[in-house]
Amino acid sequence: MSIRHWPETERPREKLLARGCAALTDAELIAVLLGSGIPGTDAIALGRGLLQDNGGLASLLGAPAEAISRRGIGPAKRARLIAALELARRALGEQLRERPALSSPRDSGDYLRAQLRDRPYEVFACLYLDNRHRVLGFEELFRGTVDGASVHPREVVRACLKHNACAVIFAHNHPSGVAEPSAADRAITRELRDALQLVGVRVLDHLVIGAGTPVSMAERGLI
Repeated sequence: MSIRHWPETERPREKLLARGCAALTDAELIAVLLGSGIPGTDAIALGRGLLQDNGGLASLLGAPAEAISRRGIGPAKRARLIAALELARRALGEQLRERPALSSPRDSGDYLRAQLRDRPYEVFACLYLDNRHRVLGFEELFRGTVDGASVHPREVVRACLKHNACAVIFAHNHPSGVAEPSAADRAITRELRDALQLVGVRVLDHLVIGAGTPVSMAERGLI
């Protein structure tokens, strides 16, 4: 039975307007974005399928645009989903920039995890901070393959000077999902720390993003 034939109190859009977002499941919220289903599959079932395909809402939030694909998800529905997911990421970034200062890895971990966790290739990124550890900007500096990305200290130094950063937090993802820092991760972090010391920029942390909680190299004593 099509959703339009359901009791009005059970339709996702009407339920959202009457009772608020908290009354809806993740699949129902996705159904509101999709707007409609396809013959034989209603919008809630499509939403449930997307969540199953991506391993849950957190993974869907971090999924690259090209990964949002399923029977019944045409260009219009796909565009609405991509726009909504990008708005969620930007909202996290806005919250991060509005913080008085970053004082722990958890302050930036949620944002960096949303940006990098489910990329199918490795990305090395940087949060630029002022002298009070307030966020100046975020940038993806290098992209690689499924098992690594080449990081060039000279380009990192140039980017920090361009943003007039006084401190930085690095982050990169492990597409394997295992967030344990490798020997290469530790070596490039030391190399970047030493290079940036020469221009007065402090490396506060380097977060490794995997399937679970990001691993802070600063908390591990590796910086």
